[in-house]
Amino acid sequence: MILFCDTSALVKLYVEEPSSVELRELVHAAEAVAVCRIAYAEARAAFARRGREAAVDNAKLDQARAALTSDWPHYLAIEVTQPLVQLAGDYADAFALRAYDSVQLAAARTTAQHANDEVGFACFDHRLNKAAAILGLTTHF
Repeated sequence: MILFCDTSALVKLYVEEPSSVELRELVHAAEAVAVCRIAYAEARAAFARRGREAAVDNAKLDQARAALTSDWPHYLAIEVTQPLVQLAGDYADAFALRAYDSVQLAAARTTAQHANDEVGFACFDHRLNKAAAILGLTTHF
């Protein structure tokens, strides 16, 4: 199985949150982990926001940033292309999604269309999971 992680899932791999352990188990069981290219910037923004808004250990956030950067080349990064953003626009309309959520969904669906394997969808947003399920993706959270 290929596991597509949106940014909400990707962050849980690097910052301890509810469901981080279960997500790591899914990642270890997957043959590959796919992400949308924009997830790197979104994850870094999430780390920065966490540092500004919560009393957190900055050293742990530095470790999270370093680990993401180290792991990034091992992910199957889905590029943001014109056909993908057009599909994302269709999904934004159809499912009332925010812009980057629709891009994440389009990237996951594109992965599933081109994969010779099952593609699971790891996400912690109810609306996005519902849309993914409607499109036939196997959701995990």
